[in-house]
Amino acid sequence: MDSSSPTPQPQSPQVPSATAPPSSPSLDPAKVKNYVARLRDQQNLGLGLAGGAIGAAVGAAAWAVITALTNFQIGWEAVGVGFLTGYGVRILGKGIDRVFGYAGAVLSLVGCAAGNVLSVMIVVSTQQHIGFGELAARMTPGIAWQMLVADFSPIDILFYGLGIYYGYRNSFHRISREELAGLT
Repeated sequence: MDSSSPTPQPQSPQVPSATAPPSSPSLDPAKVKNYVARLRDQQNLGLGLAGGAIGAAVGAAAWAVITALTNFQIGWEAVGVGFLTGYGVRILGKGIDRVFGYAGAVLSLVGCAAGNVLSVMIVVSTQQHIGFGELAARMTPGIAWQMLVADFSPIDILFYGLGIYYGYRNSFHRISREELAGLT
């Protein structure tokens, strides 16, 4: 027998600690299933998309206004866009399924890009002495893309990613402690 191999040690039984918290009341599985079914019946993806679009538009406009007022583009604005977008999806959509998170993430990305383009449009409008409305009337998807590419910085990937994350994360209805308490 090899003397270097460890010998198995008997396991001692686990004794509960005297300071362990009392066990919480268990949830009734039937009540949980019925409650989740009711939440799913209340979901509305169409309203969630509308709420997310409103949140993304408000966030993009705020991004542009902040940039115009400060003459500085702050990447953290993308987090605000994501939060507002996800909040809109959650409040109007009342969703618990992943599709609501995906909607919030995509709409957040669109809102971040729109905020970036609006910021560039304000700068161009001011520097070139062109009315913002006139500039907006001349916009095409190709010009918007050129603006995004010209204004791109590698750090934008981080901030857009954070905006997408918060758009996803905030798009779901979260079951509160009070709601759970009724399911015991």
